[in-house]
Amino acid sequence: MIDRDGYRPNVGIVLCNCKNEVFWGKRVREHSWQFPQGGINGGERPEAAMYRELHEEVGLKPEHVQVLGRTRDWLRYEVPERWLRREWRGNYRGQKQIWFLLRLVGRDCDVCLRATEKPEFDAWRWHDYWAPTQDVIEFKRGVYEQALNELSRYLVRHSEHRQRRPSRAPQLAGTE
Repeated sequence: MIDRDGYRPNVGIVLCNCKNEVFWGKRVREHSWQFPQGGINGGERPEAAMYRELHEEVGLKPEHVQVLGRTRDWLRYEVPERWLRREWRGNYRGQKQIWFLLRLVGRDCDVCLRATEKPEFDAWRWHDYWAPTQDVIEFKRGVYEQALNELSRYLVRHSEHRQRRPSRAPQLAGTE
């Protein structure tokens, strides 16, 4: 499904752990690393596509993650012509993506790269939050920077919320 401007609707997933490190996946039989991402099917909502792709690519279920936030609008990148399949040339320009920031509330061992018959990744690691902007393939760099910049505000909120714990236990009514 390609829109009239030549962009395929897609979701991108930034999965972070409790240290705000991000999941970084190595594509099967390649030397390239990226965030999980995938197409949105016709009639599918972005959040539903995100959960489907999360399971297909990383093996995680909704109960393994907490949604911290998402980008407000589509972020777009163009695929260089040399990377396009011959049948796509002429009407396909690239991808438009809604990005989600998730927190892993499960365990590292819940990650299963072989959850489906066609795995996307053959290795993964936790990576510094900003490092992917330097490590991803060049034509995706701009959209990664946009997504990480926009989503980083949810990490700050989450951290501030955790830091605002009371310094002493609250008093129960009638115990003063």
